[in-house]
Amino acid sequence: MRDFTLFLGKFLRHGTAIASLAPSSRWLSRATVANIDWARPSVIVELGAGTGPVTRVLARRAAPGSRVLVVERDPDFARLLRERFGDAPALEVIEGDARDLAGMLRDRGVDRVDHVVSGLPTPSLPRDARRDVIRAVGESLKPEGTFNQITEMPWVYLGLYRRLFREVRFRFEPRNFPPGGVYYCRGVRPEGATP
Repeated sequence: MRDFTLFLGKFLRHGTAIASLAPSSRWLSRATVANIDWARPSVIVELGAGTGPVTRVLARRAAPGSRVLVVERDPDFARLLRERFGDAPALEVIEGDARDLAGMLRDRGVDRVDHVVSGLPTPSLPRDARRDVIRAVGESLKPEGTFNQITEMPWVYLGLYRRLFREVRFRFEPRNFPPGGVYYCRGVRPEGATP
């Protein structure tokens, strides 16, 4: 209940700067990372972790030798994530802006990542901010890497993600509140990361 109250309060105060009025359910959290090969080590970035329902799945399932970098801009959420996951091996919570992702990775000796998992309100971001985030994702992902985007408006933004990425699949998750889903995207289109 604490997570729901915190999330709802942030949503009411900050509107579209917060992606949802409630944390993702365990079903949506699992669906968000369902395409990851847990048998091999990987570098995974989570953007906009909120209270950490997806972070919890990442912390539990990451293979030995993996790194999980959790980027959260909101100081209250970042503090909560550190409290919850500070002891998780190979998981680091970074308080920062997703637009600075390439620099955060460089500071940690990471060149490219295997997956970026996003809880950001990507469609609601101002156009310049969205362009900068997608550019940072494109600079950071390996060529075969994926961008997994949570949504609570199933199929509504399929056209947007097809303009931003070369390959887009969608998975519906009806057990979330409200019903949601995940876009699994690969290959940032150059025009998606330009003004």
